[in-house]
Amino acid sequence: FFLFLFAFSAMIHFAILLNRQGKVRLTKWYSAYSQNERKKTIREVSSRVLGRPDRLCNFIDWRDYTLVYKRYASLYFIFCVDKHSNELIMLETIHKYVLALDRYYENVCELDIIYGFDQAFYILDEFIMAGEIQETSTRLILKHVYDQNVLEKSQEKKSGLSAIINA
Repeated sequence: FFLFLFAFSAMIHFAILLNRQGKVRLTKWYSAYSQNERKKTIREVSSRVLGRPDRLCNFIDWRDYTLVYKRYASLYFIFCVDKHSNELIMLETIHKYVLALDRYYENVCELDIIYGFDQAFYILDEFIMAGEIQETSTRLILKHVYDQNVLEKSQEKKSGLSAIINA
Protein backbone atom coordinates (compact mmCIF):
# COMPACT_ATOMS: atom_id res chain seq x y z
CA PHE A 1 0.00 0.00 0.00
CA PHE A 2 2.81 2.44 0.88
CA LEU A 3 4.57 1.70 -2.41
CA PHE A 4 1.35 2.46 -4.29
CA LEU A 5 1.04 5.88 -2.62
CA PHE A 6 4.73 6.57 -3.10
CA ALA A 7 4.44 5.95 -6.85
CA PHE A 8 1.62 8.48 -7.21
CA SER A 9 2.85 11.20 -4.88
CA ALA A 10 5.17 12.85 -7.37
CA MET A 11 6.53 16.27 -6.61
CA ILE A 12 6.33 18.68 -9.53
CA HIS A 13 9.15 21.21 -9.24
CA PHE A 14 8.17 23.51 -12.09
CA ALA A 15 6.06 23.82 -15.20
CA ILE A 16 7.22 25.72 -18.28
CA LEU A 17 5.38 26.50 -21.50
CA LEU A 18 7.66 27.31 -24.43
CA ASN A 19 6.98 28.00 -28.06
CA ARG A 20 9.07 26.41 -30.83
CA GLN A 21 11.45 29.39 -30.88
CA GLY A 22 12.19 28.94 -27.16
CA LYS A 23 10.21 31.94 -25.88
CA VAL A 24 8.74 31.34 -22.46
CA ARG A 25 4.98 31.74 -22.41
CA LEU A 26 4.25 30.62 -18.85
CA THR A 27 6.26 29.40 -15.86
CA LYS A 28 5.17 28.12 -12.49
CA TRP A 29 7.75 27.25 -9.83
CA TYR A 30 6.87 24.89 -7.00
CA SER A 31 10.40 24.66 -5.54
CA ALA A 32 12.62 27.49 -4.39
CA TYR A 33 14.87 28.80 -7.17
CA SER A 34 16.64 32.15 -7.24
CA GLN A 35 16.17 34.42 -10.28
CA ASN A 36 19.57 33.40 -11.64
CA GLU A 37 18.81 29.71 -11.13
CA ARG A 38 15.46 30.14 -12.89
CA LYS A 39 17.08 31.79 -15.91
CA LYS A 40 19.75 29.10 -16.09
CA THR A 41 17.16 26.35 -15.66
CA ILE A 42 14.94 27.75 -18.41
CA ARG A 43 17.95 28.01 -20.74
CA GLU A 44 19.05 24.43 -20.01
CA VAL A 45 15.58 22.92 -20.21
CA SER A 46 14.63 24.73 -23.40
CA SER A 47 17.84 23.71 -25.15
CA ARG A 48 17.37 20.08 -24.06
CA VAL A 49 13.73 19.89 -25.13
CA LEU A 50 13.84 21.99 -28.30
CA GLY A 51 16.98 20.27 -29.59
CA ARG A 52 15.49 16.82 -29.19
CA PRO A 53 14.25 14.94 -32.28
CA ASP A 54 10.49 14.29 -32.44
CA ARG A 55 10.87 10.53 -32.74
CA LEU A 56 12.39 10.18 -29.26
CA CYS A 57 10.34 9.68 -26.09
CA ASN A 58 8.96 12.59 -24.06
CA PHE A 59 11.06 11.93 -20.96
CA ILE A 60 14.52 13.35 -20.30
CA ASP A 61 16.75 12.63 -17.32
CA TRP A 62 18.00 16.02 -16.18
CA ARG A 63 20.11 16.63 -13.09
CA ASP A 64 18.35 14.68 -10.31
CA TYR A 65 14.94 15.02 -11.96
CA THR A 66 12.95 13.90 -14.95
CA LEU A 67 11.62 16.33 -17.53
CA VAL A 68 8.28 15.24 -18.94
CA TYR A 69 7.14 17.23 -21.96
CA LYS A 70 4.60 17.16 -24.73
CA ARG A 71 4.26 19.36 -27.79
CA TYR A 72 0.83 20.61 -28.77
CA ALA A 73 0.75 22.70 -31.95
CA SER A 74 3.44 25.37 -31.43
CA LEU A 75 3.78 25.00 -27.63
CA TYR A 76 5.87 22.68 -25.49
CA PHE A 77 4.40 21.87 -22.07
CA ILE A 78 7.26 20.83 -19.76
CA PHE A 79 7.00 19.50 -16.20
CA CYS A 80 10.00 18.77 -14.02
CA VAL A 81 9.30 15.93 -11.60
CA ASP A 82 11.18 13.66 -9.19
CA LYS A 83 13.05 10.70 -10.68
CA HIS A 84 10.76 8.19 -8.97
CA SER A 85 7.63 9.76 -10.49
CA ASN A 86 5.37 7.98 -12.90
CA GLU A 87 6.07 9.69 -16.22
CA LEU A 88 2.85 8.46 -17.82
CA ILE A 89 0.77 10.10 -15.10
CA MET A 90 2.66 13.35 -15.74
CA LEU A 91 1.96 13.05 -19.48
CA GLU A 92 -1.70 12.54 -18.65
CA THR A 93 -1.61 15.60 -16.37
CA ILE A 94 -0.17 17.68 -19.20
CA HIS A 95 -2.87 16.37 -21.51
CA LYS A 96 -5.64 17.18 -19.01
CA TYR A 97 -4.24 20.70 -18.60
CA VAL A 98 -4.23 21.21 -22.36
CA LEU A 99 -7.80 19.89 -22.59
CA ALA A 100 -8.90 22.30 -19.86
CA LEU A 101 -7.21 25.20 -21.68
CA ASP A 102 -8.81 24.09 -24.93
CA ARG A 103 -12.27 23.97 -23.40
CA TYR A 104 -11.87 27.28 -21.61
CA TYR A 105 -10.51 29.21 -24.59
CA GLU A 106 -12.53 27.22 -27.16
CA ASN A 107 -9.61 25.93 -29.25
CA VAL A 108 -6.62 27.37 -27.42
CA CYS A 109 -3.67 28.89 -29.26
CA GLU A 110 -0.44 30.55 -28.19
CA LEU A 111 -2.00 34.03 -28.29
CA ASP A 112 -4.71 32.97 -25.84
CA ILE A 113 -2.04 32.06 -23.31
CA ILE A 114 -0.07 35.26 -23.97
CA TYR A 115 -3.04 37.59 -23.53
CA GLY A 116 -5.01 35.47 -21.07
CA PHE A 117 -2.12 34.25 -18.95
CA ASP A 118 -4.01 34.92 -15.72
CA GLN A 119 -6.68 32.39 -16.71
CA ALA A 120 -4.00 29.89 -17.74
CA PHE A 121 -2.49 30.32 -14.26
CA TYR A 122 -5.90 29.86 -12.60
CA ILE A 123 -6.43 26.62 -14.46
CA LEU A 124 -2.95 25.37 -13.59
CA ASP A 125 -3.47 26.35 -9.95
CA GLU A 126 -6.69 24.36 -9.85
CA PHE A 127 -4.82 21.30 -11.16
CA ILE A 128 -1.62 21.56 -9.14
CA MET A 129 -1.03 23.05 -5.71
CA ALA A 130 2.39 23.15 -4.03
CA GLY A 131 3.77 20.75 -6.63
CA GLU A 132 1.13 18.06 -6.06
CA ILE A 133 -1.78 17.13 -8.30
CA GLN A 134 -4.94 18.28 -6.49
CA GLU A 135 -7.79 17.85 -8.94
CA THR A 136 -8.12 15.79 -12.09
CA SER A 137 -11.70 16.54 -13.11
CA THR A 138 -11.63 19.03 -15.98
CA ARG A 139 -15.30 19.81 -15.40
CA LEU A 140 -14.71 20.77 -11.75
CA ILE A 141 -11.60 22.77 -12.58
CA LEU A 142 -13.40 24.82 -15.21
CA LYS A 143 -16.37 25.31 -12.87
CA HIS A 144 -14.02 26.80 -10.27
CA VAL A 145 -12.39 29.06 -12.87
CA TYR A 146 -15.79 30.28 -14.13
CA ASP A 147 -16.91 30.90 -10.53
CA GLN A 148 -13.73 32.93 -9.97
CA ASN A 149 -14.49 34.98 -13.09
CA VAL A 150 -18.02 35.71 -11.85
CA LEU A 151 -16.66 36.74 -8.45
CA GLU A 152 -14.09 39.08 -10.04
CA LYS A 153 -16.72 40.69 -12.27
CA SER A 154 -19.09 41.24 -9.36
CA GLN A 155 -16.28 42.86 -7.34
CA GLU A 156 -15.37 45.08 -10.29
CA LYS A 157 -18.97 46.24 -10.49
CA LYS A 158 -19.03 46.97 -6.75
CA SER A 159 -15.79 48.92 -6.87
CA GLY A 160 -17.01 50.83 -9.94
CA LEU A 161 -20.27 51.75 -8.24
CA SER A 162 -18.55 52.87 -5.05
CA ALA A 163 -16.18 55.04 -7.07
CA ILE A 164 -19.15 56.70 -8.79
CA ILE A 165 -21.03 57.19 -5.50
CA ASN A 166 -18.00 58.58 -3.65
CA ALA A 167 -17.04 60.94 -6.46
